[in-house]
Amino acid sequence: MTTENLHLEGAPFLKEQNRGLYEPAGPKATYEAAVRSTENNREITDAIPYWQDWRNAAEQIKTFAVANLDKLLVQFEQNITARGATVLWAETAEEANRLVLDIARRHNVKTVVKGKSMVSEEMELNHAFQSAGIRAMETDLGEYIVQLAGQRPTHIVTPALHLSAEDVGKLFEEKLGEPFSAEHEHLTNIARRHLREEYLKADMGMSGCNFAVADTGTLAVVENEGNVGLSTSTPPVHVALVGIEKMLPSIDYLPVFLNLLARVGTGQKLTSYTHLIHGATPGKELYVILLDNGRTKILQDPAARKALTCIRCGMCLNVCPVYRRVGGWAYGWVYPGPIGSIITPHLVGLKQAGTLPFASSLCGACSEVCPVKVDISHQLVHLRHRAVNEPSPANSLIDRITWNVWAWAMCGPVRYSLAAWAMRVGMRIIGLVPRSLHVDKLRAWTRGRELPPLSGPAFRTRWMRRRTDRKVAELRKDVCGSCCAACGLAKQKKNESNRP
Repeated sequence: MTTENLHLEGAPFLKEQNRGLYEPAGPKATYEAAVRSTENNREITDAIPYWQDWRNAAEQIKTFAVANLDKLLVQFEQNITARGATVLWAETAEEANRLVLDIARRHNVKTVVKGKSMVSEEMELNHAFQSAGIRAMETDLGEYIVQLAGQRPTHIVTPALHLSAEDVGKLFEEKLGEPFSAEHEHLTNIARRHLREEYLKADMGMSGCNFAVADTGTLAVVENEGNVGLSTSTPPVHVALVGIEKMLPSIDYLPVFLNLLARVGTGQKLTSYTHLIHGATPGKELYVILLDNGRTKILQDPAARKALTCIRCGMCLNVCPVYRRVGGWAYGWVYPGPIGSIITPHLVGLKQAGTLPFASSLCGACSEVCPVKVDISHQLVHLRHRAVNEPSPANSLIDRITWNVWAWAMCGPVRYSLAAWAMRVGMRIIGLVPRSLHVDKLRAWTRGRELPPLSGPAFRTRWMRRRTDRKVAELRKDVCGSCCAACGLAKQKKNESNRP
């Protein structure tokens, strides 16, 4: 994948513009919503005795699908083409954008309504539409809010998670000229009123795809707002963007994933709408674009292959302590959170995203809640190993020198003592230097934080003092014991000498 059109230059992790990463507190709304979702999910899954059986089944099905992706993709294409759809293949995001624009020109498209699609975010499709003079409107409420604000989504499932109702009310007041309100229902009605006309005027509708079923040639799309149904059925042309990893072998397996995705993603037994698109509607056009965009790179890495089984539920984001603190933008690209940390380095390359696998405490919470049991923690470690052994920001000259010096210092007690002394002296000196003079990663850390104060003597110093005090105490005890023994012996002899 080339990055010439990426407006966030791939994944500029630990860069100046990603303020959320450095600050001690990210958006409060993100933290509160993530915690609330996690607690809700725990209550739901604990109440289902066969939850682990569902997870095991989903893991096995998706593992089989990924292992047989070449056959399933061809089968899917044959079956949906037989029902009037046109299937197009795109190796890169740029190629996919060209295909979409070619379709738009062929049908003289001027306006587009879009259902929620992370693949379209991955493609930077809205920028491509804008450059071609085509007006594209997001119809998912969260995506619509983010588009009005000129921002990127901060969450896979809930794009505007970082905004409170007050923030949205102010945005609607500014952008739409509506009276301010922070009432959820009223804000929803405002968005519905403005979007309703867009469906009727649109020349083309676009959607993503949650699951693509090979044996029936079916696109399965789930939603709660009804916007996907309107976006795909009202305009005369429907374009579906499908990542090649979305394949399921059979429609018989679909209920397992519908049960899992709704409960984990939004806390429902089932989403409000489940659309099964089997082919083109008579009199209308259906185009399906199957996108690689780096996914085959993941497929080529046996240790990373399981990342392709992800169903984009967003639960790993909600439970992640790092994501809760920094929010989605700090990850620098489309996919935030733990799942972003393991797929972005493959999709945009380690040279740009090699530091993302280090954006984790390796607590394992993400692996525990993943409905398809993606081993995220192990993959983070795998990518860290690759990042420090292949060209990447984590394998820079400064990093290599730093870690070689650290390894040398840890290999002997004298070296360790010297390094600890130098660190304590350095921290005192840094505390006297103005923050404006701090450089590189030190500046990134201290811009929003205070260096922790040194708490008294070093541990080794205190340990040596304790050992010395203990030895002195033991010596005194021995001396006292010897004196007591000597006194006792002298007293005994004296008593013996006084006997008649």
